[in-house]
Amino acid sequence: MNKRAAKAIINKDIRAIGSNIQLWLPMLIVPLVFSLVLPLVLVLPARFTDLSTMGNIEQIVKLFSKLSSGPLQETIMALPLAQQQIVYFTVNYLFAPFFLIIPLMVASIIGANSFAGEKERKTLETLLFAPLDLNTLLWAKILAAFLPATFLTLICSFLYGITVNIAAYPLFGRIIFPEVNWLLLLLWVTPALSLGAVFVNVFISAKVKGFQEAFQLSGLVILPVLGLFIGQLSGVLLVNSIFLWWSGAVLWLIDFLLVRKCGRFLNRNQLFTSQVS
Repeated sequence: MNKRAAKAIINKDIRAIGSNIQLWLPMLIVPLVFSLVLPLVLVLPARFTDLSTMGNIEQIVKLFSKLSSGPLQETIMALPLAQQQIVYFTVNYLFAPFFLIIPLMVASIIGANSFAGEKERKTLETLLFAPLDLNTLLWAKILAAFLPATFLTLICSFLYGITVNIAAYPLFGRIIFPEVNWLLLLLWVTPALSLGAVFVNVFISAKVKGFQEAFQLSGLVILPVLGLFIGQLSGVLLVNSIFLWWSGAVLWLIDFLLVRKCGRFLNRNQLFTSQVS
């Protein structure tokens, strides 16, 4: 791979995203809601309201008994107040799928714009006629989506941790975030998930003729994570460290297979014929 050419394409794509408010604004608003608004909506009422008076509080507490035995369950059951149990469980456990949606959303937007945006701006032919091998072009497009998705997820997780610990400190008298499951999520699962999503989105972007079509199709990759969140709420699926470890391992294996086969995905003729007429 021509690293100098790849770096130039990555910089160009990131600048293109930064210059289009319709692309970067949703990428900032939704993650900030997950990072700042949601924890405050949960923690602040718990500090000033007796949650035991809520009618459905027993259903939430029942989820604790379904946790696999281990440090997380022991910590939750050792907390004396229902407010503490619910806050600790939610911020360290229940909100985890939200931070899988962030990299998928960013990867969907940037990945969908990769080749499809070039087609709409009539700049793809310039790239295809340049003395640049297709492997370098493909990897540059992949990294241009993967790096911002991973970076934004880490920043949002950092903001989330600060918000949670500041807001919950008067309730607990100590720092409660992060737990081991979050470290596995951020450092092991999220990069693997982001890379796989970028592969899918860039491939879709190369096949279709416009950004809207690419974005609509690439949005389907979020559905499994939404199913994971519903499973969390219902207690059917409880994401623990073992689950995250094996999920990350499977995702990295899929990514490895995609890397091995990525050169067969596209050719210059396909990219020419898929352009906007």
